[in-house]
Amino acid sequence: MLRPNLASASVIAFFASAPVAASAATVSPPAYHVSMTVALGAPDRWDYVVFDPASHRVFVAHADRVTVVDGRDGKILGNVEGMPGGTHGIAVSPATGRGYTDDGRAGMVTTFDLVTFKAIKQIKAEEDADGIILDPTSHNIFVIDGDSGKLTVIDPKTEEPIATIDAGGGLEFGVSGANGKLYIDGAERNEIVRVNTLTNSVDAHWPMPGCAKPHGIAIDTATHRLFASCANQVLTVVNAENGAVIAALPIGQRNDGASFDPRRKLIFTSNGDGTLSVIQEKNADTYVSRGDIKTAVTGRTMDIDPESGRLYVAAADIDTAAAPAPNGRPKIVPGSLKLLFLDPPANDSLAYTGEELAKDAKISMDQASAIALKARPGKITDKELEREPGGSGLRYSFDIKSGGFTYEVGVDAKTGKVLENKKEGTNPD
Repeated sequence: MLRPNLASASVIAFFASAPVAASAATVSPPAYHVSMTVALGAPDRWDYVVFDPASHRVFVAHADRVTVVDGRDGKILGNVEGMPGGTHGIAVSPATGRGYTDDGRAGMVTTFDLVTFKAIKQIKAEEDADGIILDPTSHNIFVIDGDSGKLTVIDPKTEEPIATIDAGGGLEFGVSGANGKLYIDGAERNEIVRVNTLTNSVDAHWPMPGCAKPHGIAIDTATHRLFASCANQVLTVVNAENGAVIAALPIGQRNDGASFDPRRKLIFTSNGDGTLSVIQEKNADTYVSRGDIKTAVTGRTMDIDPESGRLYVAAADIDTAAAPAPNGRPKIVPGSLKLLFLDPPANDSLAYTGEELAKDAKISMDQASAIALKARPGKITDKELEREPGGSGLRYSFDIKSGGFTYEVGVDAKTGKVLENKKEGTNPD
């Protein structure tokens, strides 16, 4: 899954020439903290971390096994073993009581029992079987055969392959849009490959200029936005309906995973440099870097509990006295693999829903709109109620088109005071 990182010069060149500008604003990162560390031990080479919301279990693929951890209390529940060629992807099918993982070297998929974790059957896939996705529309299992550039489609009822899809180039991970479409990182061609899960065919190739070797991918199904983490330290935001590149933002080094928190509207990338890069989705077309959360060097794969916002990151201790490998990876301490639980801050204002925020407001959106337009006459093109520093901490934020420019106007939701009135990209008037 992980590939060598590209030179930082390519990042600078991209942001100098990006066709769609990302928001330049940067605020402090949210105060996530490590609430628990679960020792997984040997074997040490690991790949995907997958959280199953139905069972609250975390599945960690490492070398010849998958370790299953209770995502609430950290208890190790068992191991799926018997994949000597190395495991990578994991998918869970609660309806059939089966899990799926792979032996990448053998090009095989192993099914296992979700109660006993015993391996049940091996299914032929293709070379470099890697990421695995359960599609909720077709209910089929899609195996991303990375280096072969193909996907193997498995019917979970018969546990037999029913189709092979040629994607036209090497692949990385993918995500379901819950709409009959899968979106796959086309690592070889630096693109998003869209797959129709009802016809088992590729129906779009969307290039991502400035993105080199996309690795992680996540989606906001509400705004129809894809978030692809790229090896040259770029997060690319793509419209999941037409493939248009919406924004690009800087992220950490050696990133290999991405997750989206639908409640807090936060995008995370897990980076081998020991950070989680955090980006906030203000709306479908506006994204703000929130900085980096420290984790552990080598912590390059992750997943999220979308309900609680808890993050899970796999990492190992590094041997600080040893020289890095030729590919730049640090040497790790044998048997030190662990799973980090990172929890959002208490009283996290980003977790509030719109209805919950509205209950705290003393003036309505209509009243605030009138105040904003009095301060800056024009046309309101975007508006939201949010927690922000300044004033009472709860404000209505408006984008107002006036005189050929867009102005940002903030109105305190409790006092009605104008907190901000500035042209986008400038200091306050």
